[in-house]
Amino acid sequence: MKRRLFIKETTTVFTGVGLSAVSCNQSQINKSEKSFEVYVTMDGEKVSFHSEVIKEKIKIVHIVDTHLYMDDDRGLPFLNYSSRMAKAYNQTTHFKTRVKTNPNKAFEETLAFAKEVNADVITLIGDIFSFPSELAIEWVLSKLEDIDIPYIYVAGNHDWHYEGMKGKLDLLRDQWIEKRLMPLYQGNNPLMAAYDIKGIRFLAIDNSTYEISDEQLSFFSEQVASGLPIVLLIHIPMYAPGKKISFGCGNPFWGAATDRNFELERRPKWPEDGHTKTTFEFYRKVFDSPNLMGIFAGHIHRNSIEIIKGKPQIVSDDNASGGYLNIDFVPLEENYKSNKK
Repeated sequence: MKRRLFIKETTTVFTGVGLSAVSCNQSQINKSEKSFEVYVTMDGEKVSFHSEVIKEKIKIVHIVDTHLYMDDDRGLPFLNYSSRMAKAYNQTTHFKTRVKTNPNKAFEETLAFAKEVNADVITLIGDIFSFPSELAIEWVLSKLEDIDIPYIYVAGNHDWHYEGMKGKLDLLRDQWIEKRLMPLYQGNNPLMAAYDIKGIRFLAIDNSTYEISDEQLSFFSEQVASGLPIVLLIHIPMYAPGKKISFGCGNPFWGAATDRNFELERRPKWPEDGHTKTTFEFYRKVFDSPNLMGIFAGHIHRNSIEIIKGKPQIVSDDNASGGYLNIDFVPLEENYKSNKK
């Protein structure tokens, strides 16, 4: 019997091994938001969360920015839109060994590592693809089927983007998610979904346009109101003072004046007025949430950890160069809990 359970509802919750599922609706929301202590350590790609609210150990392998570029004849009509990114990551240097590698090999090696460590879930948090290649998406789906470990997917800014294709970014995202990426969501809402794993609620929210919608803000607020410990999964990191503009979600400096890559990426320039009020409200809500344990992101292609208003945001190195995060959620040691009393 396979370990993976797929739920055919939008904004659903699924759990990993020994799975049960519930859908998220207002009748299930517990309005008591409760804070708790979380202890976080990071050593290279190894990340550990310790807390009293963690009841069972959870092992996660976090993958972002693989930038798979393989394509076939079905991609010929789109060469004008895919050509730059198809050449961007053909050969990379492994983040540890410094030996030459490539995205396909790195992805397969990371999946093999997830199998070796008996991961409860694999989080695929954006830019797994350099553009929405049918061949690359089919290849990833087949590899995930073979590895037979539950996974969570949310898109990054390249997964759905054909450079130079006309249209508003949010509409292009909707179009190529529907046409190409939809199987990766396993029946869940592509823009916002909740997954319960051993008592921790993981929220996958698509911020691949750098912005947050009203629906996503409402969804996040409802999940916080559940009172459950929450982990946020997003592709683009949240703004952190002193960091580059690529920490772009909720960044007060994000906008037309700081958009250096719109011509290279052949996309609309960021708005003159910067973020919407909704995106800034999402930022405020995230860091005011007492039951948020932490945030995992990607996009910047290097390991990073920021403490923002007391909340840890951890960003992974790019998987195109072999990078990943090896994450453990661990119950707090009994002797430490005793010493606290």
